[in-house]
This record gives sequence, structure tokens and C-alpha cells, in this order.
Amino acid sequence: MRDSRSGTGQFKHSLLKRLGAATAAVCLAVACQNAAGLQATSQAQQVSDDDAPYRNASLSVDARVEDLLSRMTLEEKIAQITTIWTTKTELFDEDGKFDPALAEAAYPSGFGHFARPNDLQGPSSPLEQPFRDEAQTVELVNAIQKYAVEETRLGIPVLFHEEGLHGYAARGATSFPQAIGLASTWDPELIEDIYSVVAREIRARGPHMVLSPVVDVARDPRWGRIEETYGEDPYLAGEIGLAAVYGFQGRTLPLADDKVFATLKHMTGHGQPESGTNVGPSNLSERILREVFFPPFEHIVENSEIRSLMASYNEIDGVPSHANGWLLNDVLRGEWGFKGGVVSDYWGIDDLVRLHGVEPDMEAAAVRALKAGVDFDLPDGNAFKLLPDALEKGLVTEEEIDTAVRRMLEIKFLSGMFEDPYADAAYAEEITDNADARALAEEAARKSIVLLKNDGVLPLDKGAFGKIAVIGPNADAVRLGGYSDVPTRVLTVLDGIEAEVGDAAEIVHHPGVEITSQGDWWENEIILADREANLAMIEEAKSVAESADVIILVIGGTEATSREGWDNQHLGDRTDIELVGEQQELADAMFALGKPVVTVLINGKPLGVDEVAEKTNALVEGWYLGQEGGTAMADVLFGDYNPGGKLPVTMARSVGQLPLVYNHKPSALRGYLFDTTEPLYPFGYGLSYTTFDISAPTLSSATIGVDGEVTVTVDVTNTGDMAGDEVVQLYIRDLVASVTRPVKELRGFERVTLQPGETKTVSFTLGEKDFRFWNKDMERIVEPGEFEIMTGSSSADTQSVTLSVE
Repeated sequence: MRDSRSGTGQFKHSLLKRLGAATAAVCLAVACQNAAGLQATSQAQQVSDDDAPYRNASLSVDARVEDLLSRMTLEEKIAQITTIWTTKTELFDEDGKFDPALAEAAYPSGFGHFARPNDLQGPSSPLEQPFRDEAQTVELVNAIQKYAVEETRLGIPVLFHEEGLHGYAARGATSFPQAIGLASTWDPELIEDIYSVVAREIRARGPHMVLSPVVDVARDPRWGRIEETYGEDPYLAGEIGLAAVYGFQGRTLPLADDKVFATLKHMTGHGQPESGTNVGPSNLSERILREVFFPPFEHIVENSEIRSLMASYNEIDGVPSHANGWLLNDVLRGEWGFKGGVVSDYWGIDDLVRLHGVEPDMEAAAVRALKAGVDFDLPDGNAFKLLPDALEKGLVTEEEIDTAVRRMLEIKFLSGMFEDPYADAAYAEEITDNADARALAEEAARKSIVLLKNDGVLPLDKGAFGKIAVIGPNADAVRLGGYSDVPTRVLTVLDGIEAEVGDAAEIVHHPGVEITSQGDWWENEIILADREANLAMIEEAKSVAESADVIILVIGGTEATSREGWDNQHLGDRTDIELVGEQQELADAMFALGKPVVTVLINGKPLGVDEVAEKTNALVEGWYLGQEGGTAMADVLFGDYNPGGKLPVTMARSVGQLPLVYNHKPSALRGYLFDTTEPLYPFGYGLSYTTFDISAPTLSSATIGVDGEVTVTVDVTNTGDMAGDEVVQLYIRDLVASVTRPVKELRGFERVTLQPGETKTVSFTLGEKDFRFWNKDMERIVEPGEFEIMTGSSSADTQSVTLSVE
């Protein structure tokens, strides 16, 4: 275990080793201000009219917004829809403290939005210099809010946003499994609990908004950001994403004291870019957009109080999303009724000029983005700060600017920050990464693990082996995934195994190979490890493992070998889906020893490991499991926990099969010369240490009307001798339609826990929204006809019944 609070261990991976000297330099004594005292001071020293209607919390939000808007100058309005990030240090004194005098000089009309207060200086790595801790972040937030409330003309508090993809991306915060791992739980209730903790840890330090969740449907594993998603299916992404939104901000508004506004990302088509490269064109028809990529966003907009959504970097049919009024105004707001604000992705408006070439300059880009429905310019406001000039030239109207400002002010009033904008450092320290959060991170990690193959070797009996060899570059490495910071502690797979086994067996370890010699998620240049050095290491690993009774081989990927490629100097996508470097040769060397081999994958993207899958005795997909992942993996390997996760993506055998998704059209996948169209493992797949029987589905009625409902019922029985979880999955197929329909589509799922011999009845209700589709005239209808209703344990293991819709 690596625990920077208790001092019980030393971090071995650079993610944690490199913090020692830097931490000492940054960790200054912070005199935490009392939040209640700050609020009292604010009320006593208000420079603007205390009796103004916008200050009256008993009035409606609309009334408060309109009153405040009527008092604002144009410059004050622009300040609300622009952001500060890369220039934040211009507001700090030589000691790194916020300086009101510098702020007033740089922003005489105030500023409304401040990005990532926990970082030190905008784009930077917490591995080079630790970011702010709880007390330091609260100190900065409170100082800025005190200035905004007491010293600016109208006293408008500042909106702070942070990242929270799989935990608050801040120093010391709880790190949960990466998003693709969370999707593997197929457990929306757990997801809501997780993001409730993330929200609480963010809000405790002062911010009221998070740039998460990512509900892009991901259909290309070459894309480095696939790990940030909930997989390839729109229904699953929508359900998991909705649970995340509920966790972040609750089900009602205004925000509770422990909630933050969620931001849906990235609308849309982002998850199937041309050539699998980030921000590449999304060559998608309107039909595919509406059937595959729109549904998660639409589902969440219609079933939550979501108030923030981020446009995507990519283009669709030649129009970048930040300039796409059809996407953001007609569909998002007009068809779905979205009430909130659209934030640009970082420099997304700038990209209209410098990347896409659809506008000649930044002023023109600002005008086009604003008219297309983008409300807030992140991260620096480079474009929107030019809107006053555009207004003077008649290129935009003040009402168009006011519309965006209204959306920001509504968010601020609904957040409660006008009543209390301050945070409490002592509370933040108390609740961050506390015992409950760690227990939840461990549960999440256990439920994320997917058992892909098992010839009976698992679970391991720790008393049956004299020596256990733990081999591989990911055995004792910290792998958290993108959008992470440095948690208080991380338990590696080796840590978990050593703690689990104790004195029952001898544990020997060797990394086998190195994957990279330079690079991480933040660093631009990635250099693969030296091949000759790795071949020598493989020989050493063979010597270590040859006397063992069983080998646990821990391989996969790193945050450097598959990640967000955010510019031409920081690439993250790949032309293959194979193991990087000499890992396959390491695996072959372990298999050649003739020992039982259990292979554990720690990675962010589904890998084409068909050779490994064929030769290994057991194969476990762990993804990036978060800070408690080592304990969770050991629990699974040694039988303290029965794995029940299911794949949220199809695992292809090779890049030549791509795109390979379960919900393909009937004419797809006719076949290949000399190879197969079959995946390595199908969507929804996952094994258990016990066995289950899922009955054929029964219908409450064999026939319904086009606007009717039917209940689908199945019985699931644990037929083995160990308690375990099964995920019952429901799919449908429209057998004859006026346009082609997928061979199957997920329409329901439920994860159930069963004791040996126990049976549970699982019911699903299907209605008009489940059967409708877009016809040849792009009308959304239910066509009468027959539907195949399928239930089972995966997309490839189902039983069916026919439903008639009249």
C-alpha cells in the first residue's frame, strides 16, 4: 500500500514518487478563513444595493435574473460568459495568493467564471508540482468570492468548475475506477452513490460545477478517450450517465449543499472519429446521429434538471459542433427542451479559426458560436471577449448576448452561491477520502471487474500454493487513467495480493518488461521502452517465475499509451489495439513455463488479446480500478468476491474488424477471407464463479398497440454453490421495418445478487419509446409489426419471444 497520510509505504511509480520534494516546496501553512465570518463581512460591507430584488432569495429565479441583468453593463455581461484559466497567475502575488488589486486592474468589470481552482497555473502536471490541497483550494476560492461579492459593483459571485470524470481530479481526493470500468458494473444505483461522493468532495472545496459525465457513445477502440466513456451502447450510456447526473446534482433544484452542476460531454459524434483520431470528423448520417449518438443526451435532458452541456470538438457533415445551430439550438433546445447553458470545450471556439478553418478570425468565430447556441467560452474567453466589438459592428445583438448571460446567472442563482459562496476547509478535509469514500471506491472496483475466461483455476486457494509469482509491468504500478490527480493512497495489484495472502504463501515479483521509458498522461512526448532491455528483463522474469506454483500475469496499458490526444504535440490515439511493446513476448514466456497462468488486464481501452486469451488459464479485465483496485482484484482472484461485471464494449480480435459493435445492421459482418467476424468477447459478456439459469422471457400480452406497453418477465436462478451477481439483459429487434434496423438493441438491464439456489423474478416494461425509430422521412414513429424480445446474460447469449405491435 502507498499511503501518504499514514507513511506506511512509499509510492514506487513516478505518479507518486515524484511528489516528495515538490510537496515540501508547495505545502505552505494555510490560515483557513471561517466561512460564516466571511459571509457576515460580505453582508456588512456590500458595495451595491442590498435591497435590490436580485438579492432577495424569496423571489423566483427568473425575477432575480431579470433584475440583475437589467443592472449590468455590457462589459459586466461579457465577464459572466468568459473564463479565466491559463492567465490565473496574473491575479496572484509573488507568494501565489490571490491579489484583489491585480484582479481589479486586469478585470475592471469583474470576472464570472474561473476554471480548476485546485491547479496552480492552468495547463500543468501535478506530477511536476503538486496542486492545491483542500485548505489551499478553499483559501483561493474564498478569497476570490470575497473580492467578487464585496468589491465588484454588483457583487456577483464567481462560478468555479472542476473535473470529475471518475473522482474529483484534485490532490488527495478519492479516485474511483475509470469511467469504462464504472460502466462495467451495470449498476446505476452504485454509480449515483459514487458521483454523490465526487460531488461532495468538489463542493466542499468551493466549486459549484463539474465538467462530467462523458456520455459519448464510443465505437472505435483506437480512440484514446474510449476509457472516459460508458461504452458502445446508447441505452447503457444513457442510464449510467443519468445516474451520474443524479449523483452530481440530485434530482431537483436548487442545488443541495453537497451537490454540483453536472456537464454533459461532448455533443456529439465524438466517439467515432475518422481514423480513430481525437477531434477527427464524425462522418455520420443524421439517422445514425439520432439512433446512436443523440439518445444518451436526450434521455438525460428529458429526465433530469441538467443545466450544463459541452459541445464537441469534431465536425458533423462539414459543420463543427461549436458552430452547429441545428445541433445546439434546433435539436438540443428545440426538440428536447434543454434549459441550460452550453459551454465550449477548451478552445473549441478558437478551433473554428485555427483548426476547422470555417471562420477568418476570432471575432467571427465568437459571433458564429454565440448564434449557434454556445453560451460560455472556456477556458480563457479569447473569442467572447471580442463580442463588444462585434456588437458595435452589428454582427450580434445585445439580446443574443443577454440570452447567454441569463443562462449563466440562472446557474448561479440555482447553485445558492448568492446566499453563501464560501467553503469550509475543515469540512473539506474531514469528508475528502474518508472511510466511507474508500469503502465505496473498493466496492466500485470489485463490481467493475469482468471475468472473461476461467478453466477452473480461479478462484485461487492461497493455501494451495507454496510460491506465487506476480509478474508484469502493471503488477506494482499506479494506473488510474486520464483526468486523475494524486490520491492520498493507491493500492496496486501486488499490494492487494500481498495483503490477501500474508504468510500463506511466498510472493515473488518481477515487472517483466517496461512499457514506456518516458511519458505520462500530461507529458507530450512518449517514448517506448528499449526492446533489448525488455528482452533481458523477460529472461529475469522467467527465472523468478519458474519455481512458482502459479503465475499472476498483470499486463495491459498505461495512461501514456492510450489517452486524450489534445493537440498535435500531445497524441493519444493508436493504429492498433494490441499490447504495446514486448508484453506479448512476456506473456508467451510465462505460458511456456507450463505453470497455471492467470492474466489480469489493467488498461483503459479494450485490447485485442486473442493470443493471450487462447493460452491463459484465466483472463480478468480490470480496467483502471482506482485507488482501492489492488484490494478489489485480490478479493476476486482469491474468491473473497465473486466477479459479476459485464463488458460495456465489444472486444475485437484485431483492428481489421473495426468498427465492431453488437448493434450492427443486418448486412454488416458478412465475413472475411482467412479470418472471422466474431469478436473476442461480445458486448454484455462476463463470467462468474457460480452458474445462473435465466428463463425464456414471458410477455404480459402477446399483442399491444403502437402506443401500448408490455411487461417482460424472466426468472433468474443461481444454480451454483457460491453467491454471485448476474446482469439480466433485455434486447429487442424490429423484424421488418421500412428502413434497416439493428440486429439487436439493449432496452433494459438489472444486476441482481443471488444466493446459491435462490431465484428472483426480473421484470421490464417496454413502451412506445422503446419501439420507435426514425422512418425514411425522418419521422419518429412506431411501425406496426413483429418484434423479437430477447433476454439473457449477454448480447450473444439470449432467448427470445415474439411480440406483435398493431
